[in-house]
Parts: sequence; structure tokens; C-alpha cells
Amino acid sequence: MALTYRIFGSELSPYSVKVRSYFRYKGIPHEWVPRSTRNQAEFERHAKLPLIPLVLAPDGTAMQDSTPIIERMETLHPEPSIHPGDPATAFVSALVEEYADEWGNKPMFHYRWFYEADQESGAERIARSMNPEADAELLAGIRGVVKARMIPRLAFVGSTPATAAQIEGSFHRQLAILERHLEHRPYLFGGRPAFGDLGLFGQLYECSSDPTPGAIIRARAPRTLAWIERMLEPRAEGDWERWDALEPTLLPLLHDEIAGVFLPWSAANARALAGGQKEFTVPLDGRPFTQETQKYHAKSLAALRARYAAVADHAALDPILDRTGIRTWLAARA
Repeated sequence: MALTYRIFGSELSPYSVKVRSYFRYKGIPHEWVPRSTRNQAEFERHAKLPLIPLVLAPDGTAMQDSTPIIERMETLHPEPSIHPGDPATAFVSALVEEYADEWGNKPMFHYRWFYEADQESGAERIARSMNPEADAELLAGIRGVVKARMIPRLAFVGSTPATAAQIEGSFHRQLAILERHLEHRPYLFGGRPAFGDLGLFGQLYECSSDPTPGAIIRARAPRTLAWIERMLEPRAEGDWERWDALEPTLLPLLHDEIAGVFLPWSAANARALAGGQKEFTVPLDGRPFTQETQKYHAKSLAALRARYAAVADHAALDPILDRTGIRTWLAARA
């Protein structure tokens, strides 16, 4: 166990299961440590922020934030790579991962805390996982505390009665696109999981576990559900596909979702932060979408733009981004 990583996480955290699937795919020795009162003191001793996942390396180094964790581990364990060999496709994969982390979290959080059945389910599972020794009476009180804490946070991700249709429309659109794309391949970019798979999987795995979005996935997206289950224990089943084979069914995700809602929202958030606004409104799907301004999202957009600028050869990538309407949003002035 001395050379084993320890992942403090939760089955209800999209970013925790994202990191766990990465470790499983790589075959990196690790221990999954469900975050609870049993390990609270140890967690607090190592965590700089009260957030999961927390990964403890064998040398005691503590890592937080799923994307930097994976990027750090990828430098230590480069094979099998989670990045397609073609630089343009690799950037698209990273773009999908960013979309999943920053926008895909909205449907996940919205469904979990917007509808009563999902609220009850989420609160029950969080209460039990965090307090494994609690009796029924104590759990009932904890469930109430969880709901009182989480439901008001809907506004933090932009989920309100006024924006519910936009968030749910994005979810349905994403599922429809994935159903077509996954018809003839096990993973998003071919025969093996990529960075983009990991990001999307984390959010959709959580959706599949909640009553309302889970029922939608089971009824309308059986291929996507099979992919979610495959991503719990991902493995290489073949090679990466060429972009020209991926493009017909993956391009709609880039055009309709990433360029259609995610990047306009992300750019509007960054402009609002730069202008000192506490709240911003941006038109999405023909209707206003209002949300509190978020510092972290502006930081992640800056990192995405830096990744784009660092691409060595734009000859293959830029035509893809132009066809989907993405490239204009990657300019620092957008």
C-alpha cells in the first residue's frame, strides 16, 4: 500500500468519479476513500479547500481539482495516453472536457436539486455516505440540512424557474447527439477513452443515478447509458479514429452545444467579471439566461484560450473550429 494513491471522493461527485475512472484506466494503484465523518480529520489535514476529489500521492503530496489532477498524472503515466495522436482531435477532446466540467455541471446540478424527487434522493444518499454511523433519526435531520444547503445553490449554477427550460434543453440536445455518435464506437474518439470522455462521463454518470434525468437517459439514450457504464471501468478496445470519421456525428456537439451555449455563456461571464458586474445576462437559445458572475469559470476560459494559442499547427484545427463557430470565442477579445 506504500505506493498506492488515495482518492478521497464521493459516488455523488462528478469530478470524483471522473478521476477514479482515469486511475482505473491507467491501472495506477489507488484506494477509493469515500469522504465521510470517518476520515474528516485526515481530509482536513491535507485539503487546502473543502472540495473533492482530494488525491494523496504516495509521497504525501495532496492534489485537488480534477483537471489538474489528471494533467499531472498524465505526465507521470503517459501510456496509454488519453489524448488522440492527431493534435486537432486532441484539442477537440480537451474542449469537450472543458465543456463538460463548466457547462455540463449545470444540468447535473439542476436536475439533482430542482425537482422534489431528486432533492430527496440526493439528500438521502449524501447524508448516508457522509455519516455511515448515523441512525434513522439523525439521518432525517441531516437530510434536511443537506437540502437547506444545496437547494439555494441552484442560483449559483444559473438554475432558476426562468432558465430551467434552457438547461434541460441543453441536456436533451446533448443526449440526442451522443446517441447518434456512439452508435458505431465505444468511446467518443474511437476505440479508447479520451480526456473528453472522462469529463462528460462524470456529469452524465451522476445524472443517470438521479430519478428524473436517469429516467430520461434510460428511456431515450440506451447507447449513452451503455457508454456511461463502460466508463466506470474503461479500457482500450481499439485505436483512435480519424477526424473525418468522427466529424459527421461529433460536429453537432461542437456547433450546437459548445459554440451554441457554452462558449457564449463563458465569454459573457468573463466580460462581466472584468467589468466588475456581480450578475450577467446572455441570450441562449433565443432567451435571456441570467447568472451570478463566477471567477473560476473566467479562469478556466483563459486556460482554454491559452491551450488553443499553444497549438503548434492550426492548419487542421482552425477549419474545424470555423465550421462550428467556435474559433471566434477563443479569441481573447470575444
